Amino acid sequence: MNEKKLSFETISVRGYSGGDKVTGSISYPIYQSSTFKHPELNKSTGYDYSRTNNPTREEVERTLSLLENGIGAVAFSTGVAAISACIHLFKPNDHIIISEDLYGGTFRLFKDIYSIFGIKASFVDTSNLNGIKESINENTKAIFIETPSNPLMRVSDIKEISTICKVSNLILIVDNTFLTPYLQRPLSLGADIVIHSGTKFLGGHNDVLAGFVVTNNDTILSKIRLIQNSIGATLSSFDSWLILRGIKTLHIRVEKAQENAIIIAKYLESNPNIEKVYYVGLDNHIGYNINSKQATGYGSMISFRVKDKKLIPYILKNLKVISFAESLGGVESLITYPFTQTHSEIPKELRDKLGVDEKLLRLSVGIENIKDLLDDLKRVLED
Repeated sequence: MNEKKLSFETISVRGYSGGDKVTGSISYPIYQSSTFKHPELNKSTGYDYSRTNNPTREEVERTLSLLENGIGAVAFSTGVAAISACIHLFKPNDHIIISEDLYGGTFRLFKDIYSIFGIKASFVDTSNLNGIKESINENTKAIFIETPSNPLMRVSDIKEISTICKVSNLILIVDNTFLTPYLQRPLSLGADIVIHSGTKFLGGHNDVLAGFVVTNNDTILSKIRLIQNSIGATLSSFDSWLILRGIKTLHIRVEKAQENAIIIAKYLESNPNIEKVYYVGLDNHIGYNINSKQATGYGSMISFRVKDKKLIPYILKNLKVISFAESLGGVESLITYPFTQTHSEIPKELRDKLGVDEKLLRLSVGIENIKDLLDDLKRVLED
C-alpha cells in the first residue's frame, strides 16, 4: 500500500514502514549499533556508520517527512542543532529576516554565535508583511518565522510570506513546533524548510531531546544531510525510537491538549487578576483569522499577563498540578516565566518592546483532567 494515501492518523500510528519488515515486530527496532558490516569490498547494506545513517533514525525521518508532506527529513540531537544546520546553508554577509518574537535560544544563536561568522540578522514583526518587505536588502537570503510565535503567539501569514520569498528568490524557513504537522503543514503553504524541536509535541513525554529539518527541495535536502553528517549532531537510535513512539499518539494528545487550552484561555480571560491572554484560539486574537486559514487548529500554548507582578512568585510556588518548568508540548502541563527562563537572552530593549516582561507567564497545556487544571489555577488566582 502507498503510505502517502493513508490518513495522517494512520501514518502516525504505523510509521513509514508499518513495523519491521524482517521480523514482523510492530514496534520498530532500536538499532543500537555504531557501525555495520559490509558484505564484501565495495558493497554495503545501505548502512555503514550510524552518524551517516541508522535504520531507526531513518524510520523516524521518513515518518515525519510523510506527515509534513516533504521529500525528506533530517533528525538532529536537539532542536537548536536543527536550527544551526539551517544557518549553515548561508555564508558570511548573507542576511536573514527573523521573527522578532521567537524562542530565546534561536535569538542567541544568531546574535552571539553566527554573527561572529558574518551571518547578519534583522529581527522584525513577521506578522506585518510591509515590515518584511521593507527589511529585504540585496544580501537577504531567507526569512525565518515562528507561527504562532513564542511567547506572544503572533501569527504570520505563511502563504503571503512565501509569495514575497518567491519574488525575491529567498528561502522560507518555518518553525512548526507549536502546531505540529497535525494542525499546520507549512510546506504545503509554500515554505521551503520546516523545523521542529522534536523535544516538544512530537516526543510528547518530556523524556527526549530531538530536532528535525524537513524540506521539499532536493538541493536543500542534500545540503542539510551533508551538514548533519559533517557536524555530527545526529539523533541517537534510542531517541529516534522515543520520537517514533511519541508520534503514534500525536493526534490524540494534540486534540486533548487543545480542548483543555480553549477552556483555560476563556477562564483566564474572565479572571479579574489577568490583564491579557494570548491564545490564537480566541476569536478576538489579532491572528485568529489568518491562523484559521492556514491551520486546522490552534494548539495548546497560552501566554497571559497578570495585572500585578507580585502575583508571579505566588503563582509559581503554589501551583500543584501544573509544574513550574521549562519546555512545552508534553502530556504534563508546564508553566514558564519567559522573563528569566526561555527569553532571558533577548536584550531588555527588545523584551520591553515585545512585552516579555515581569508580568508575563507562558502555559503549555497538557492532557490532564480539565477540572484539576482549572482548580489548580483558581487556587492561585482567586484565593
